[in-house]
Parts: sequence; structure tokens; C-alpha cells
Amino acid sequence: MALRNAVMAALLEGEASGYDLAKQFDASVANFWMATPQQLYRELERMAGEGLITARVVEQERRPNKRLFSLTAAGRRAVRAYVAEPPARPTAIRDELLVKVQCADVGDIEAVRAAVSEHTEWAAAKLARYERLRDRLLKGRTEDEYFEQAERIGPYLTLMRGMMFERENIRWGETALRRLARRATAAGGRGRATSSA
Repeated sequence: MALRNAVMAALLEGEASGYDLAKQFDASVANFWMATPQQLYRELERMAGEGLITARVVEQERRPNKRLFSLTAAGRRAVRAYVAEPPARPTAIRDELLVKVQCADVGDIEAVRAAVSEHTEWAAAKLARYERLRDRLLKGRTEDEYFEQAERIGPYLTLMRGMMFERENIRWGETALRRLARRATAAGGRGRATSSA
């Protein structure tokens, strides 16, 4: 998937500045697509040049002027065409932490435990952000009420996926930490596996 498709998906929520889009990517789109602000701004310029989005300048007192981006008719047609395409392939996991865990028995178990612990803390922090976003979307409604009343349900469905993913990361991290702690204890508390390379 190209970054532009994620940008167009974010702009379905309405007009937004580059800064707003960067925050939106960090808060809500981050559960399925990551991009740095620099990548985002470069893509916005390309998309504007191709007529997929348009920008209008809003003058501000005491702050620099800002540009607000919105989808053009061509951009909306591109979104419809993109949605109609089958996904290229199933998601593949490429996770350096899992490579380190794979090597834990011949490496520094304490270092691996620290990495897993940090990963689990990040997952918990992301889950907390997603839960706050969920509460803002629901506005006191139940999920069933939201799905019956909301103009768009796609953002909530992707948020649900992100929350499930982070909950699974936390469960796996807690299990891995327990198992690594037992292995470190069994190895004499030295924190390093006894097998040699």
C-alpha cells in the first residue's frame, strides 16, 4: 500500500493541515500505517501536484499561516478505485525484537528481557491512547449504537483492530517475560544461557 492511500483515508474525515494529519497518523492511523511527518509532507506535495488533493491557506495572527488539505473529486475517485483493488498480499511480520528473542538461548537473556519489557510498555501506552480515542468516538454510546448511528464506521473498525493487536502484544510480552525469567533462573541467575555458539 502506498502512503497516499493512507493519507486519502485520513482525509475522508475532512479537511486537515499537515500538522493535523501527522497527529492523526500518530493517534488513529498508527494502528495500520506509520509515517514520519517529513514523509507525510512530501507525499502531500506530490498528491497536490497530481490533483488528488487541494490546499487552501488559512491566515493566522501570531502564528505562521497554515494550509488545509482536502480531497478533490479526482482524489475521491482514486479512493474508490483503491478500495476496489484486492490487497496485494497478507501482512508479513518483520520484527527485530522477535529475532532477538529467537536468539535468547545463546545471548544475554537479561538484555532480551529488557527489550521485551520495553516493547510491552509501548504496547500498553498505545492501547491507552487507542482507548481514549475510542471513548471520544463513542461519546457515551455503546458500540452497537455507534455502528447504527455513525456516518462512517471504518475508523472505528480499524481502531478495534489496533486495540486487539496491542492487547495481544501485551499478553505475549507478559508470557515471554515469565518464561525468560524462569530460563535465567535455571541458568544459575547469570542472565546468560549456558549453551555456547
